[in-house]
Amino acid sequence: MRIRTREDVLAELTAPGQPYELETVERDGRTFRVFKNAPRSLRQLYEDTVSDAEYLVYEDERLTFAETYQQASRLAHLLVHTYGVGKGDRVAISMRNYPEWIISFMAATSIGAIAVAMNALWQPDEMEYGLRDCGAKVLIVDQERLARVSAALSAADVDTLVARRGLNPHVLPARTEVYAAALERVPAGVAMPVANIDPDDPAIIFYTSGSTGYPKGVVSSHRAVLSALFSWELDGTAIGLERSFTLAPPAAQAATLLGIPLFHVTASHAVFLSSYRAQRKIVCMYKWDPEKAAELIEVEKISAFTGPPAVTHDLVNEARRTNRDLSSLRVVGGGGAARAPEQVRQIDATLESATPNTGWGMTETNAIGVFIVGDEYLERPASSGRCSAVLELRIIDEDGSEVPAGERGELLIRGTSMFDGYWNRPEVNDEVFLPGGWFRTGDVAYLDDAGYLFIVDRIKDLIIRGGENIGCGHVEAALLMHPKVREAAVYSVPDERLGEEVGATVYAEPGLDVDDLRAFLQGHLAKFEVPRYVLAVTEPLPRTASGKILKRELREEAIGKLL
Repeated sequence: MRIRTREDVLAELTAPGQPYELETVERDGRTFRVFKNAPRSLRQLYEDTVSDAEYLVYEDERLTFAETYQQASRLAHLLVHTYGVGKGDRVAISMRNYPEWIISFMAATSIGAIAVAMNALWQPDEMEYGLRDCGAKVLIVDQERLARVSAALSAADVDTLVARRGLNPHVLPARTEVYAAALERVPAGVAMPVANIDPDDPAIIFYTSGSTGYPKGVVSSHRAVLSALFSWELDGTAIGLERSFTLAPPAAQAATLLGIPLFHVTASHAVFLSSYRAQRKIVCMYKWDPEKAAELIEVEKISAFTGPPAVTHDLVNEARRTNRDLSSLRVVGGGGAARAPEQVRQIDATLESATPNTGWGMTETNAIGVFIVGDEYLERPASSGRCSAVLELRIIDEDGSEVPAGERGELLIRGTSMFDGYWNRPEVNDEVFLPGGWFRTGDVAYLDDAGYLFIVDRIKDLIIRGGENIGCGHVEAALLMHPKVREAAVYSVPDERLGEEVGATVYAEPGLDVDDLRAFLQGHLAKFEVPRYVLAVTEPLPRTASGKILKRELREEAIGKLL
């Protein structure tokens, strides 16, 4: 008797007349497989899922899906009729995981504007760059972010709404008003403004750190984002059917804990946007705190949680320490970086009701790529999973030739969930896209005989600290701004909790104080980018014959001295 394969299951689920039916469309001379039954836009996703079910929880605030959509409609009305925001205009969002972040995102994408997710950990220099780069027409911030960016607002030519202002006595900058007060001018019950949105119109810009220079804005369409959401649903259903695997349903309404920042696609897509069709409650955290997370899981009956390895590691440790009842958890998902195989086993053993899963994706792929869950994951804990239905993978060698299964090379990816390109970076787009639409990920990987992907290294000069991508060149540039630093090399240092920490070796003038250097960097880098480990030397850094700094040699030397 023939065993039913994953390919058989996917063919059944995506056949004509099925909920995940796939059809082909043409765009720019290429064909794509798209979900026939997917909404045409994010706006339609919101409209199709309006209900009286509870949706957003933040401390003592609670909103239903319908109430959240109504607030988004009021904000959208304000954006259109007061600030003149139209199709294609950029609305930047920079704040903690408040309900206003989600409402602002909904409002912008519902009127055909582009929602720009700014890294809330950026410092003034980076925030000013982001505003200038995207050309935002409106910026929606909380008080903490306003304080960082206020000096740059006039130069950036942007109107600003400030949420969560509290009792701050400072006078607001020009062209800035309080979010709540502005909404009071819009009548309750106002309809969402009319907008004509095409599936291939740009919907979002998310910034990602490159190996050099400033972050790059990743532009994705409504169709690309929605393809990612439907792909997760399809992948989960297919694995369940293939392996006779069924998650135990939650005792009450499905609920997820939002403990990671919304400016990451893992949080915005896998947690926030994927909750609409699932009618899943989102419980927002101001910032990650494992003790608070355990309390919320118990009180709110959280059934799903997703986070990078450092965060899920914290949760496992808290589960071992606390007497909180965490039995409502059904799924503990991952993303942002690879989990150590031992942590996969710890999740399964410690959180007895929860099933571990993970995947590999990028901002450029809208967080999907491959996916793995349950016993499949426990059998291959070092793997990131198998390819999603609307994507394709290839592994190539240095000559660009595809390599056979088991051999390492650079991972390429293409398909419907892919981004359109980097904002205002045509020269970078030419470098990363190969003929046929293949995108160079910069990851070294291999595929085994069964199609499971294993990420083993990086080509790009990046550090992944707790799921945050940090460009070594960006940190090096900040170090070189210090008057006593002559040369700098930045590299990753192993860390048990975060996976990697930031290390640096600097050739500096005598008398450099490392603590003073870190204090200097805090005005130019986000807190997570400031090197934890700094080794100051008084001789020029070693170089190759072509002049390149021998970073690997410096890294090995520093690890031996610093750890």
